[in-house]
This record gives sequence, C-alpha cells and structure tokens, in this order.
Amino acid sequence: MTELTSLFEADRVLTQRAASRTPPGVAKALSAVEECAESTKLWCGAAAAMAWLGGWRGRKAAAAGIGAMVVAQLASNGLCKQLTDRPRPPAEWIPHDEVADRPDSSSFPSGHTAAAVAFTAAVIPVWPVAGALCAVPAAMVAVERVQSGAHYPTDVAAGAAIGLAGAWLTRHAPALLLRHWR
Repeated sequence: MTELTSLFEADRVLTQRAASRTPPGVAKALSAVEECAESTKLWCGAAAAMAWLGGWRGRKAAAAGIGAMVVAQLASNGLCKQLTDRPRPPAEWIPHDEVADRPDSSSFPSGHTAAAVAFTAAVIPVWPVAGALCAVPAAMVAVERVQSGAHYPTDVAAGAAIGLAGAWLTRHAPALLLRHWR
C-alpha cells in the first residue's frame, strides 16, 4: 500500500469510528457547539465578551482572535476550498441523520476548524485564561466535523494547520512589515 492509500484508509476508518461510536449525549453536545460556531457566531460572541469584560487585554485578545480568524477563513474557504474539489465522506459511512445537513462545498479543508483554531491560537498569547476557555469549544468543533460526517480527519487537520498559520501571521505580520519598511 502506498502512503497516500494508507492515508485514505486511515481517513475512512477514523471517520466511520467517530460517526458510529460517539455516544448520543456527546454527539448532541458537539452538534450544539458546532451550531453556535456556524458562521463564526461563537467566536464573534467570545470576542465581544472579551472586549467588554477584559479591559485593554480583552480588547487586544478579541482583535487578535478576529484578525486571525479572518485570515484563516480567507485561506481555507476563499482559497483552498476553491482550489480543491474533495467530496464529503460518503453518506453510507455515517449511521445517523446529521449527514443530511452537510454543505455542498469541498470537504478540504475544514473552515470551521480553521476559524476555531485561529481564533483560539491568537487569543492564547494575549490572554491565556480566555484562550484556554476557547480551546474547549474549538476542540469540540474539530471533533464534531468528523463525527457528523462533514469532513475527513485530514480535512480537520488541514483546517487546524491553516488556523495556526493564520494566528502566527496575525501575531507576527506587524513586526515583519516594520522590519521590511525600515
């Protein structure tokens, strides 16, 4: 078996396991969090709460999170999904009815995961406690994307990598630009 074939097989096995072995109560909690994260509502709400309750550090964390999330969304949904045409996992792999609610866009990468990871990774250096609190729903969003059959694990991993890159770029771009302009 080639490495690519092995990766596809691992994607299939992990997707089927996540979709079929998640207890119903956990699946409902994952779906509820993902529903809140739809269209970045959860992260915008978290940013508003940070800005309102956190003083200067909260406003800085909120701005960093929103900035990183925008970069990650542009990269994942605006670029990568347009360049790839990976179909969603086959419906017959998913033994529950959530599979009917999947989007029609390319499966690769997970834009939900990219946004969640970018927001969280950008908040953590500015306000570690708030970032740690954001990490819980961010992880839940990533797991839900596979459990619901919306994505393969590799789609979620790619989304997480894009999110980390977006957070890094948002944090370091000002210094890089200043260095370039001097």
